[in-house]
Amino acid sequence: MIKVTLKDGSIKEVEQGVSIIDLAKSISEGLARVATCAKLNGKVVDLRTNLNEDCNVEILTFDSDLDGKKAYWHTTSHIMAQAVKRLFPDTKFAIGPSIDEGFYYDFDVENNFTDEDKANIEEEMKKIIKEDLPIERFSLPKKEALELMKDQPYKQELINDLPEGEEISFYKQGEFTDLCAGPHLMSTGKVKAVKLLSNSGAYWRGDEHNKMLQRIYAISFPKNSELEEFLKLREEAKERDHRKIGKDLELFMTHELVGSGLPLYLPNGATIRRLLERYIQDKEIALGYKHVYTPSLANTQLYKISGHWDHYKDDMFPIMKMDNEELVLRPMNCPHHMLVYKNSLHSYKDLPLRIGELAHDFRYENSGAVCGLERVREMCQNDAHLFVRPDQIKEEVGRVLNLIVEVYQKDFGFPASAFSYRLSLRDKKNKEKYIDNDKMWETAEEQLRQILKELNIDFYEAEGEAAFYGPKIDIQIKTALNHDVTIPTCQLDFALPERFDLTFIGEDGKEHRPVVIHRAILGSSDRFISFLLEETKGALPTWLAPVQVKVLPITDRHHEYANKLADEMKKLGIRVEVDDRSEKTGYKIREAQLAKVPYMLIVGDKEIEENKVSVRDRKQGDLGAIDKDEFIKNLKEEIDEYRK
Repeated sequence: MIKVTLKDGSIKEVEQGVSIIDLAKSISEGLARVATCAKLNGKVVDLRTNLNEDCNVEILTFDSDLDGKKAYWHTTSHIMAQAVKRLFPDTKFAIGPSIDEGFYYDFDVENNFTDEDKANIEEEMKKIIKEDLPIERFSLPKKEALELMKDQPYKQELINDLPEGEEISFYKQGEFTDLCAGPHLMSTGKVKAVKLLSNSGAYWRGDEHNKMLQRIYAISFPKNSELEEFLKLREEAKERDHRKIGKDLELFMTHELVGSGLPLYLPNGATIRRLLERYIQDKEIALGYKHVYTPSLANTQLYKISGHWDHYKDDMFPIMKMDNEELVLRPMNCPHHMLVYKNSLHSYKDLPLRIGELAHDFRYENSGAVCGLERVREMCQNDAHLFVRPDQIKEEVGRVLNLIVEVYQKDFGFPASAFSYRLSLRDKKNKEKYIDNDKMWETAEEQLRQILKELNIDFYEAEGEAAFYGPKIDIQIKTALNHDVTIPTCQLDFALPERFDLTFIGEDGKEHRPVVIHRAILGSSDRFISFLLEETKGALPTWLAPVQVKVLPITDRHHEYANKLADEMKKLGIRVEVDDRSEKTGYKIREAQLAKVPYMLIVGDKEIEENKVSVRDRKQGDLGAIDKDEFIKNLKEEIDEYRK
């Protein structure tokens, strides 16, 4: 007998050699029915795995965590491949992994899949599910594995890439066998609801020099209701896609002559970005930040001293050799700020010193990863570095967290319930990813942990999510689409002050080492705008809207009054446009609604006579006739409210 420790801490004695699926059955038949895979001593394994010694086992289901879902989706990818094989017997198969939301499979087929093909594949998948085919796992030596896959060149390539002596495993369901490490469900009938989502071209192994394959994306769920909810959210996501909103509202564009990941801001988008950057800069200056400008280029030696070269060089643009210098576009600006600090002597009385910048940084994102404003190759970072004495760490971290709450919850109105705090720690086993200094890491991690506790902030810890130089507090925001995104962050750094030999003179007249707090509030302007557009569907708060008011004269004789009204508002800094086109008023209103303009003012004979405006609010609709001066006063107060 062996002892198995379950997730709840209970211990179950079972026969040596028992499979995990039989263990699940001994706990509960219901658990066995919904089990998808398991974690054996922390490693994700197949339900068919046999237990031969004392161990820890956690049975995973579709609802337990992402690993549970991925096993479910991976099985469904094999069902899709089997369906394609039945319908298109000459297909060559590449890979079919699960991803964070569903799965895909890459196929080498003679013709691109049509919508009719996809519909037929989906129907065939449903037949395979109904057949409830048992899924069997087996292994072969390399020679036999290559023989089994003799008609599948992509599988043979993958087999040949495996190290000598490594197990080569396959999964078989009915007439279909696929090279796969697993894990998988016990039978095809465990899958219930499936949907093919889209298809696209994909180079084999992501290399443009290889053949273009056909990739089908799909998803599956244990219940039809879950699939229906997913598809509903998917449609909602399309409406919130910042790339679509950006195009509809003429905010930004891209062009192949400029390059991938390098968006061009159009006038409306430039207005939003300018307002955001002024907003955060003014807020920081009021809090005692000193703003600087530093160059977007630097000598490679700067990043070798900081340690970024060892950890970031693969994400940086190529070196530019000029005269006797090797220059590179910077991926971040903290090394520059270390030099700004080092430029002067500092007393303990000078600290904290808060250096801020709206800095342009460059990262060579893969062309397949760039996405609108969310992932770009040039970004404007709302960055700051706080140089503090060790005794000031708690207070300054608290100030940063308060600023984050003020910006996101007070000024932008995100609910507190949407926020969670993550203490991001290093992975102690990964010596290459992080600066190798155990004492420094233990000190920094414990300080942030204690600060969060003393500030009574609920948080959770995540190993392996730290910056290479230090731990951080990441604020996770739950989006309208129920995704977790990280934008604001606060990082504690003992390493860079050491590397740049930063000092201050203490009360004792001796040199001491400051600590650096890296912090970002808006993150990059580009990514924050993409986030804001998707959260608001483009209906930005009035103070941030590119056009705050549209004046709509009913006929030509009302143009003069409309323009005078617009001029009056412009003098107060209100962004206003007059739509004097020879179109019907209803058409103009619809156009302004689609442009997400907060207020529309309709002016005709009656409004001119009574010195009023007929107001339409983009949210509330028709507000009726309002005194002109009263409307302007109220509007100005609304715009200025976020400054208070």
